[in-house]
Amino acid sequence: MRAIMQDSESNRLIVGEAAEPDPAYGELLIEVKATALNRADLLQKRGLYPPPPGASPILGLEMAGTVLEGSGSWQPGDRVMALLPGGGYAERVRIPAGMAMPIPQGLSYAQAAGIPEVFLTAYLNLFRLGGLQAGQSVLVHAGASGVGTAAIQLAKSAGCYVIATAGSAEKLDACLKLGADGAIDYKEGPFLPKVLDYTAGRGVDVIMDFVGASYWEQNLSALALDGKLILIGLLGGAKAKELNLSQLIARRLQLIGTSLRTLSPDRKEALTAEFAERFMPHLMSGAIFPVIDSEWDWNQAEEAHAYMESNRNTGKIILTVS
Repeated sequence: MRAIMQDSESNRLIVGEAAEPDPAYGELLIEVKATALNRADLLQKRGLYPPPPGASPILGLEMAGTVLEGSGSWQPGDRVMALLPGGGYAERVRIPAGMAMPIPQGLSYAQAAGIPEVFLTAYLNLFRLGGLQAGQSVLVHAGASGVGTAAIQLAKSAGCYVIATAGSAEKLDACLKLGADGAIDYKEGPFLPKVLDYTAGRGVDVIMDFVGASYWEQNLSALALDGKLILIGLLGGAKAKELNLSQLIARRLQLIGTSLRTLSPDRKEALTAEFAERFMPHLMSGAIFPVIDSEWDWNQAEEAHAYMESNRNTGKIILTVS
């Protein structure tokens, strides 16, 4: 089958040939129609984020397509979308039947490909790990990213107060249109004073952070009593200069590090089922939806990666299989 491969000489992404997936009992064989870019793809391409043991070395953490070989209740021809440990940049992929979710009626394959990774990441961090409840508040860093746009929508649909950070007027406006109650331009200075202004000095109950070290002190100070900092990325560095443990004790704060990709298949299936039960009706009705920045033919994968590296996107960048 065809798949996006890394050229050994130029290191550029090109369409090449890869081995056909061989589905095991209880798995589906899917014809991939579209996949989506994630920052993990950029790291894996540079050798900094290897796939889990047994996973496909091909890039791609999510996909939307058509069932070729069914299992359980899934039949050939069904339109499905799913989270992947790898392999999305290919014509075909195999997945456990429990990982598949139906594509909401009215959504294209390209739109559906922008759902699994970001919505499951947001759900895991906000609700499963963050314990976010109606009436609580959350700070979503990188609010205009794929995960950020999903997190804003999920938190608002759950009855929460949402503050988002972003780096341009256009991205701030996008966050507000998705339902954020407040939006902060991190390029204009520290975000902490504005978070405290939005919350009348109380701080937020949950922070979802992609940045890491450079936000460490502000994040801790922006948390309310019993607040939780969910760390899902290290774009701002991995080593904080100082770690004041007294803040964690005095205000009963929790620091939680997480990675969706490294969860076991069983845990991913359980997470998928839990998310689908709670939020699939919202996706089906259009109350929440994937925010798509742009669609690229998979022959333009290298250019699409460069576009993501430039940090210009609001929402998901999609690759369609031609």
